[in-house]
Amino acid sequence: MSILLYLIIGGVIGWFASLIIGKSVPGGIVGNIITGIIGAWIGGSLFGSWGPRLGEFYVVPSIVGALIFVIVVSYIMKAARKRR
Repeated sequence: MSILLYLIIGGVIGWFASLIIGKSVPGGIVGNIITGIIGAWIGGSLFGSWGPRLGEFYVVPSIVGALIFVIVVSYIMKAARKRR
């Protein structure tokens, strides 16, 4: 059950980051889950563990990390489209 909760919270964090930025990540639901999990890792590495905790995720650093990840992915996708 904890793996399912981990995936759900990761998906919600990735989806929320996409809403804030206004750009969606490719891959739909799976992309949001990956964004949330990678964002939690980035945020935890940069900001540590502070703020409210939901499951295995510290919410504030996870969202900030997911925002950073969405911005980086959107720039990479934009550069790849221009290159064609």
